[in-house]
Amino acid sequence: MYTPIATQPTNAQAWLAAAAAVQDAGGEAYNVVIDIEDPLGISQADHAILGTVDDFLRRHHVNTVAGVANTIFPQSLLDRHGPDGLYAAYEAVLPRMKQMTRDWGRYFERMTSWKKVKGQDTRVINPLDDLIKFMKTQIESDRTYRNTYEMTIYDPTRDAGKVANRQCLSFLSFKLTHDKTLMLTVMYRNHAYVARGLGNFVGLGRLQAFVAAQSGARLGSLTCISTHAEIDAGKKNQNGVVHGWSTSEANDLIRQCRALPVATSSPPPSSSQASVRTELPA
Repeated sequence: MYTPIATQPTNAQAWLAAAAAVQDAGGEAYNVVIDIEDPLGISQADHAILGTVDDFLRRHHVNTVAGVANTIFPQSLLDRHGPDGLYAAYEAVLPRMKQMTRDWGRYFERMTSWKKVKGQDTRVINPLDDLIKFMKTQIESDRTYRNTYEMTIYDPTRDAGKVANRQCLSFLSFKLTHDKTLMLTVMYRNHAYVARGLGNFVGLGRLQAFVAAQSGARLGSLTCISTHAEIDAGKKNQNGVVHGWSTSEANDLIRQCRALPVATSSPPPSSSQASVRTELPA
């Protein structure tokens, strides 16, 4: 059982196409497969989708699109500190993040800090940095290994047996084509399309672009496999403030986005306009 989605040009349009398919399936679907041609592209119509979803999340007092995206790739830290200072800057903000989110919301930590056990020795490695350095040496060599770049997010020592507060993104597989274009395929064990879906796509696109830029590859397509996807809903009261939404409110959001004039929008900008293409609501 799987739910194929036609290839979409941008993150926002991919999210809308996938969310619409899940909604049409009754709000729940399995093995939703979506391919995004330009993981950084933002067309004129995409701004309407991003703004509509972001406004909905803000009004319901949950993480914004940018907030969700930053759990996968902290773009603001890269912008301030550059690639050489990114990892140290992220490590510096981790104590505050751990107080706020426990294990949720720190995918980038799992990508950059992992305990490697060899015999009696245990050391902390940075899988993302190691992957980038290895990929860079391969791209610069006469013979390039194209299918050896993978990262796991699921950690059985932390996640096995837990039913809540555990990772949804499970695995990332990077691939180089013959012309050294970088593709990324990711797998989610569960995908909440309202609360997380759009921000996840944005964050993954930024992560993929970072790996491409640092390794010397060209940016290619992003493919997401959601082994379970849902039009999520739920409310909770925290100190008199209601966080979340009802099922009818979630479905109204998807219907509102489906009514936007995406089909008549202008095409996404070229890759030379990267400074514009990564804009999001603040």
